[in-house]
Order: sequence, then structure tokens, then C-alpha cells
Amino acid sequence: MASRQITFAEVCEHKTEESLWIVIDNKVYDVTKFLTEHPGGDEVLLTEACKDATEPFEDVGHSEDARETLKTFFIGDLADPENMPKSGKKASDMMGANPGGSPPLIVIVAIAAVAAYFIYNHYVKK
Repeated sequence: MASRQITFAEVCEHKTEESLWIVIDNKVYDVTKFLTEHPGGDEVLLTEACKDATEPFEDVGHSEDARETLKTFFIGDLADPENMPKSGKKASDMMGANPGGSPPLIVIVAIAAVAAYFIYNHYVKK
């Protein structure tokens, strides 16, 4: 039996906590009942509504158990994948984001190390 064909427009009608469908590898999943159980929180899933969530899903490195769980939410295949935008960011990009605009810790540590070197050479070696 062929699976149900679901348009991207139809997927976008389901982007709330009351009804949430996501697309991974051109397959559509109704994850509404999983929102409260998702280990990463419901916001992670809600962020991927109405776009291609394949890259963020793969980027996180989900376990085989998670992939098996995902299969239980399958409702059909995406009929028109060419109409779907890609997700804006990878999960790893979001985790490494620097929202405050302050320099990353590694830059601060490097500057402190250089300053310590020059202070040591200037004051201790005299």
C-alpha cells in the first residue's frame, strides 16, 4: 500500500503545540503527542515546524532508539519537497551561538596567556 502524500502547505497547517507535524528526509511525522516527552524540550520541535528538519535532526546525532521512536509518528510522504525551505540553522550552530556578542572564551584565554607571558618577561626577568 502506498503511503499518504502530504503537501508542504498541509504540513504548515500543523505548526502549533495542538498539532505539530515535522518533515525529516521528505517523510512527514505527527509529533504532537511527543512534544512533552522530547528530551530536548518542545521548543526544539516547534522551531522546526514548516521547514525541512532533516539537517538539525541528523546534526544532533539521534540514537537508534530515537530513530525507531520517530518511525511510530510517521503519517506520510512529502508530495512536493521542492516547495519546502531548509531549516535555518544546524543544532550545533545554535549550541555554539554567541548571542551577547562577547568574545568566545578561547579568545579571552588566549589574550590572558599572551598578557601573562609579557608581564612575566617584563617584571620577573629583570
